[in-house]
Amino acid sequence: MTHTPEIAIIDPNTLTCLGLRGLLQELIPSAVIRTFGSFESFTDDTPDMYAHYFLSAQVYFAHTAFFLERYPKAIVLTYEERNPRLTGALTLNICQDEKALVRDILRLHRQGHAGMPVRQPAPTASEHELTAREIEVLTLLVKGLINKEIADRLHISLTTVISHRKNIVEKLGIRSVSGLTIYAVMRGYVEADSI
Repeated sequence: MTHTPEIAIIDPNTLTCLGLRGLLQELIPSAVIRTFGSFESFTDDTPDMYAHYFLSAQVYFAHTAFFLERYPKAIVLTYEERNPRLTGALTLNICQDEKALVRDILRLHRQGHAGMPVRQPAPTASEHELTAREIEVLTLLVKGLINKEIADRLHISLTTVISHRKNIVEKLGIRSVSGLTIYAVMRGYVEADSI
């Protein structure tokens, strides 16, 4: 029997909660992700059942003792690259572009689960294997190249690149570049550090 991971997002900012929940659902589709607007509503739930806690800096500062006992499960959401008051805490800068944010989430996942086997999600009934060329297009796409650059790099027409992208989206059912990035990293097509 497999365990479904549960993740808590504790932040009074509704948009932060919704955006992070969307990214995490793409990254870990099997996870149950709950959002809480306050520490009190979080503790009314069963706080120790969560595999990870993503929380605002305000919540962290107000309840540091609680989250220090749960290191490295607690990840503090910040609005800057480095905050001296958060030295020693795991942090995630939420004011960066989507690609960098996905890369940092994947890096935190890798650090937090080092040495643990990574279980690849089982393909869904509608998911088909990508062709070698589709994997090449996907890899270049998640590295930030635009269609024209991909066509030039692979020596194929722009129309062919667009056709491959359409096939990738149809086969995987993933429409966003961040979702495709997560897919490519989780399958080992690209390293998180190379994007």
